[in-house]
Amino acid sequence: MEALLKVDNLSGGYGRTTVVKDISLEIRKGEFLGIIGPNGSGKSTLLRLMSRALAPQKGDIFFEEQNIKGMNLKKLYQKIAFVSQSSWAGLSFRVVEMVLMGRIPHLNRLQLETKKDLAAVTQALLLTDTQEFKDKRIDELSAGERQRVMVAKALAQEPVLLFLDEPTSNLDIGHQIQILDLLKELNRQNKLTVVLVLHDLNLASEYCDRLILLDHGAVYRRGTASEVLTYQNIEEVYKTVVVVKTNPMSGKPYIILVPKED
Repeated sequence: MEALLKVDNLSGGYGRTTVVKDISLEIRKGEFLGIIGPNGSGKSTLLRLMSRALAPQKGDIFFEEQNIKGMNLKKLYQKIAFVSQSSWAGLSFRVVEMVLMGRIPHLNRLQLETKKDLAAVTQALLLTDTQEFKDKRIDELSAGERQRVMVAKALAQEPVLLFLDEPTSNLDIGHQIQILDLLKELNRQNKLTVVLVLHDLNLASEYCDRLILLDHGAVYRRGTASEVLTYQNIEEVYKTVVVVKTNPMSGKPYIILVPKED
């Protein structure tokens, strides 16, 4: 499978603090890639570095064989979209206005939206099943509805690569499945490359083609769910005892937590 984005010896963080250390990896065109690891392992930082939301301390990132350091930011964001955690917070725009913001990389300064922009917004609303509340304000929606709107905003950019930082956080199990089913459908039908950070290892196992397990800012393991989600890897990185079984429906690993005895 052809590489869409390559990371070469990447390090980065905040101020003088290095969070991600000497990471090299490839994101393949059309794959559904999950980034997992305990809190503080560098998952969100890696996502911010790969999307150019954060400047690296060293190393290079190549998108479609071009170093993103030298790419025009507007051109880059016509092809890459990033859904961060709680990216709607504090906003009170109508849903349709929020989704229309996804067209900003395609517009010149002070340019009004065109028929093509409005068509892209309509398509994004339809794909995410959010058109029924397009005139509502974002802060009037449920957590699951808001998350779908933020995905719609990203899709309105018409990206080929979509980054998402914990898209299922603070959602109940029904909304978690709804969001991940939507992303998987877009991945399969629209050939959208999806890279997302997930905390829930069982969701990561079920949905992702490939996983990257981070520990202390470095890649600990990479591969399929069966290769990465072994009890040895999980216990070593997460410092907790687990039992790993096979889901009888999907054949994927299923992790069972083992609480300490009283």
